[in-house]
Amino acid sequence: MATMNISLPDPLRDWVQEQIQDGNYASSSDYVRDLICRDKEAREQKTVLQEAITAGLKSSISQRSMDELLAAAKLKVNVAFSAQ
Repeated sequence: MATMNISLPDPLRDWVQEQIQDGNYASSSDYVRDLICRDKEAREQKTVLQEAITAGLKSSISQRSMDELLAAAKLKVNVAFSAQ
């Protein structure tokens, strides 16, 4: 595992320490790892959503109802995230 040194202003350092003291994280490294993982997941979700929006804008007018379209979209998103 690689090591990385990160400088934080005192208020942010204090916040991280509070999270550890409250039992939310075992260490500052755990906290930073969690933040990075959450950021990565959010960006991946945004990419999937943007791809769906782009595909929708490029598609033609559908004969399906709004309920059918929403159900199909939810299924597609669930399949995309379950594959990860």
